[in-house]
Amino acid sequence: MSSSLNSPLSRRQFLSRAALAGSAAAVPLIVPASVLGRDGAVPPSEKIVMGGIGIGNRGSDDLRWMLPEKDVIFVADCDPQKARREAVKRIVDTKYGNNDFQLYSDTREYLAARPDIDAMLSTTGDRLHALMAVWAMRAGKDVYSEKPSAMTIAEGQMVVETARRYGRVYQTGTQRLSEANFVFAIELAKSGRLGKVHTAYAHIAPWDAAAMRHDWLPAQPEPPKSECDWDQWLGPCPWRPYNAEYCRGGWRGHYDFHTSCIGEWGAHTFAQAQAGLDLLDTSPIAYEYVDNPTGDGMVTHFANGAKMILSRGDKYWHGSCGMRFDGPEGWVSVADGYSRPEVSNPRLLDDFNKIVNDYIARTQRPMSHVRDFLNCVKSRRRTVAHEVVMHRAMSTVHAANICMWLKRDLKYDPAKEEFVNDVEANRLRSRAMREPYIF
Repeated sequence: MSSSLNSPLSRRQFLSRAALAGSAAAVPLIVPASVLGRDGAVPPSEKIVMGGIGIGNRGSDDLRWMLPEKDVIFVADCDPQKARREAVKRIVDTKYGNNDFQLYSDTREYLAARPDIDAMLSTTGDRLHALMAVWAMRAGKDVYSEKPSAMTIAEGQMVVETARRYGRVYQTGTQRLSEANFVFAIELAKSGRLGKVHTAYAHIAPWDAAAMRHDWLPAQPEPPKSECDWDQWLGPCPWRPYNAEYCRGGWRGHYDFHTSCIGEWGAHTFAQAQAGLDLLDTSPIAYEYVDNPTGDGMVTHFANGAKMILSRGDKYWHGSCGMRFDGPEGWVSVADGYSRPEVSNPRLLDDFNKIVNDYIARTQRPMSHVRDFLNCVKSRRRTVAHEVVMHRAMSTVHAANICMWLKRDLKYDPAKEEFVNDVEANRLRSRAMREPYIF
């Protein structure tokens, strides 16, 4: 018989092949239990495919929080620095026992090449947080972004608008909103057990100043683009000559790249304080200038009469990223490292477990910030630190910075998102962005 594909089959050939097919069909199909989601495994169809953008020092912590989650699989990272992206690959490949993790150096090419990625972990330096979030959401990705998540009020507005327009889930990395001690203090303040809370205190970082440097570090020879793509590293910032110290964290304290000592911890603590005041959807309307380098002691006023006071030291807590709420019936304070919050009356702690458990039951929020994000990726509900929470807290950061830079009291309209009768302050709500790193 001819071997041509068009040659007719003889009756014997047809019957022989049919018998072989029948015997194959009789063999039971063996499907691994992991595919069916048995024995605690998550079937592949239910897994969240994650990618990274700029996973460095802080991002490695986020990555290690996410990797153990059974419904997550990390597949790629993008970073202009070769050493950093290869370090991430070693972590992920070791976790999964393979060599499948993919690396990229150009974010635009990365986003275009990976339609399979559901969500991004963005942990770049401050200068890129908002831009990377916007680009990723436009590409159809949900975003977990480290803080401070916007360099300006205008950047925060763009993140909010993009999340809304593209229907994306967004979480900013203010993880203490998902930790039991902080949740307890916030719930205690909101519940009325302290009376009507009139004052919140928010920790700002004990290094650097509010007035940042406007010079730049001495030029050094640029490394090969394959080792560090300096243009990509700078992103939307003004062009500055390469200096290796920038890539080691030396960008902090520079206006081009940073949000000052106020933004460093205020990105966390302003959201925490505003949560306890039940004012996460707004920002203070007045900022009182203080004549010191850091903003320590600045009093900010909300429209309902509540105050938030910036504090640099340990007057109201011990540890980092502290907060305190004062009411006519008592006070509560907490910071990192506490076994339980400190309170004016020990009896306020009697219902600690009940208050936290009631919060979990009422809100369906876990005491895990990354788990809240992953749950919301699946359910499509808003996260505990969604884009508006981020934007309003960061608007407070930026307004406090602008108050310190201009060295005068300011009034702010949270509805219009502009300073009242102050052209100079309003100019500082945005910064020029260097092409092609634009919204």
